[in-house]
Amino acid sequence: MAEALAIRAEGLRKRYGDRLALDGFDLAVPTGTVHGLLGPNGAGKTTVVRILTTLLRRDGGRAEVAGFDVSRQAAQVRYRIGLVGQHAALDEVLSGRQNLAMFGRLYHLPGRVADQRADELLARFGLTDTGDRPVRNYSGGMRRRLDLAASLILTPPVLFLDEPTTGLDPRGRNEVWTAVRALVGTGTTVLLTTQYLDEADQLADRISVVDAGRVVADDTPDRLKALRGGDRLDVVLHEVDDLPAAAALLGRLGGGDVTVDRENRRVGAAVQDRIRALTELVRGLDEQGVVAEDIALRRPTLDEVFLHLTRDAGSDRAGTDDDPSARRREPEAAR
Repeated sequence: MAEALAIRAEGLRKRYGDRLALDGFDLAVPTGTVHGLLGPNGAGKTTVVRILTTLLRRDGGRAEVAGFDVSRQAAQVRYRIGLVGQHAALDEVLSGRQNLAMFGRLYHLPGRVADQRADELLARFGLTDTGDRPVRNYSGGMRRRLDLAASLILTPPVLFLDEPTTGLDPRGRNEVWTAVRALVGTGTTVLLTTQYLDEADQLADRISVVDAGRVVADDTPDRLKALRGGDRLDVVLHEVDDLPAAAALLGRLGGGDVTVDRENRRVGAAVQDRIRALTELVRGLDEQGVVAEDIALRRPTLDEVFLHLTRDAGSDRAGTDDDPSARRREPEAAR
């Protein structure tokens, strides 16, 4: 039986003048999952979100959200999605409760129903105690949680989060992460764009790495990390002059893929048999009289995968940019 898809995009293309923002972009997001879009600035992430949320017309390809074509059935798509952009779309003067009730009325909910829905969402996002305070007095994390709540007035099956934690401190980011996990637990499908690799690692069931307007890798976080080989063995040396000897030793243990950071006196390599490699490294350093200040055995990080996948396309990125107008104004709310 075929897997049900909440979002499907095939061969999306979008051009701004002489800049090609999307160049054959493909995406498939199963229902009830979190899918992350990772990419450098200008890779096309925001353009993808704007097309999928009906705020921007594609130049080529096709896309469906919740089973509806984003161009031919835009009204049906809008009714089934929520969108949280990079900036909170809230009235600073109104209280949190008043903001939510206002969004409910904009969706043509009766006054009493809108008020009831506002109270339900305040409770769901841990904002009941602050619901009567003006939003201008909210912290960054509280604003983003309220913005998430506003996007769920009608409980949409698909939620788009476009860099939702930009500018937040670690506490605020954790608050948003907790809220997103709770949403997914109720069956909501989430498409998350982010520049924070740890955020994608924490939240996403699957990640698409986007560069130059197309997907260059798509897999689970663990499998993406495996693209950089097995575990990594890193050594910080006491003397910088010992780097060549340590690099040669690690090269024999790790198959030759060795990184050397002279400034920090660090050398590292991917290894397959972690215990054997660690044992032989310690023995080899001791036999050569090389003093190590620190030895670490660790998994590859998404940062390393990201840099590896996108570095080769960096020279082409000058002509691949997101919608210039999206930088000058906040996208319309597709709540």
